[in-house]
Amino acid sequence: MNSHNRSAPTRPRLAAFGSSRIGSEAAIYQDVVLLSKKIAQSGWDGMTGGHQGMMAAFSEGMFAGQGHIQGITLERFPTPPGSTLSEEIRAHNFFDRMGTLIEQADAWLVLPGGLGTLAELAMTWDLIAIRVLEPRPLLLYGDMWEPIVSTLSDQLVLSADHAFDSIQICKNHQDVLDALHCS
Repeated sequence: MNSHNRSAPTRPRLAAFGSSRIGSEAAIYQDVVLLSKKIAQSGWDGMTGGHQGMMAAFSEGMFAGQGHIQGITLERFPTPPGSTLSEEIRAHNFFDRMGTLIEQADAWLVLPGGLGTLAELAMTWDLIAIRVLEPRPLLLYGDMWEPIVSTLSDQLVLSADHAFDSIQICKNHQDVLDALHCS
């Protein structure tokens, strides 16, 4: 943990989902650092599920923008040195971690990722579509999401009308900031 720890967050919280395997040498990593810094500077705090990849990029940017960043991490993985989390809450298993990230967020930012990210997106999206969760921004950021959503739109059998109205594909920083009503 670091000294960047305010009292309990009172600002809205944006949970970020994304790959743990994208390193700091990738252009998208640096892009997410800049994006999350802007988000923090415009009044949001953050939540993330880990220490590496897109989650680290999101955390670094939130920290640089003076946002409070809460990590909901898994007990089974050690906390690496140099974390930019403001606080860390250790979850016993993946389902507890995912539930906290989904239920306690005021909005979600889905970054490039793999199967874990897809699982987090699917669960969040479904809970909004079937009205278990109140509608709030579910933002998909990065070039990978548009073809995936297009395929899903053509192939899924949905139990909720207008399920695709619950998500927004964001192509750039301004799209994300506008969706979060950042000034």
